Amino acid sequence: MSNDNGLQDAHVRIGTKQTMRMVQLGLAEEVYVAQDADPRITSKIVALCEESSVKVSYVDTMKNLGKACGIEVGAAMAAIVRP
Repeated sequence: MSNDNGLQDAHVRIGTKQTMRMVQLGLAEEVYVAQDADPRITSKIVALCEESSVKVSYVDTMKNLGKACGIEVGAAMAAIVRP
């Protein structure tokens, strides 16, 4: 991950619905996707990010992405939002 302290200090939206919404609204700067998440879900956000020219970064597990975001459960994806 690009931030050694995780994503806790950034403006982050966690989860599929919130991440998709932020990209659709043009508010996402970067999207993190867990590699072990369901490809039926992650393929949609990756395609949307490519269309919207949003950077996609991959994290090895949902558990690690959730931990980086400061939550105790796994997360399939998260978006860093422009302040």
